[in-house]
Amino acid sequence: MSQRDPRFNQHVLVDTTPMPDHIPKVDEIGATSAPLMSAAYFIGDRCKAYNDDFMKCKDEANGRGEIECLKEGRKVTRCAASVIKDINTNCLKQFTAHWECLENNNHYLFECRRAEQQLNNCVFEKLGLKKNIPGTPENQVPVHMRPKQKYAQYPGPQF
Repeated sequence: MSQRDPRFNQHVLVDTTPMPDHIPKVDEIGATSAPLMSAAYFIGDRCKAYNDDFMKCKDEANGRGEIECLKEGRKVTRCAASVIKDINTNCLKQFTAHWECLENNNHYLFECRRAEQQLNNCVFEKLGLKKNIPGTPENQVPVHMRPKQKYAQYPGPQF
């Protein structure tokens, strides 16, 4: 056995170097995974152009995307924050019910379709955002619009 005492580093390392002036300033969103997951499709709808620019920049940066694409990344964050703010302003009750359901059901979307439908109706009506799931077959009802869920704990009519 070793005679050396264990040493633990309990210090938090923070880089205090300010961002360059050419990078736009933006506050962090400050949301946990459940609210972000709840609003993800709406963020994708409104922020598609910014997301595409960011991903194109990262693709062209050849591994240096974290530094080279800060400007584009800040635009994505600012757009996502605006979506969260608008949902909180117009559909707070439905939004809270949905993300709390996700939080309490291990982020299983199929367990929260009732709350999701209410949130969708509010966002569609008040914000005009869409919910498109990539890869959804053309002639089938999208999973979030089905009246009955196969694997949910409460699979009955949820509208």
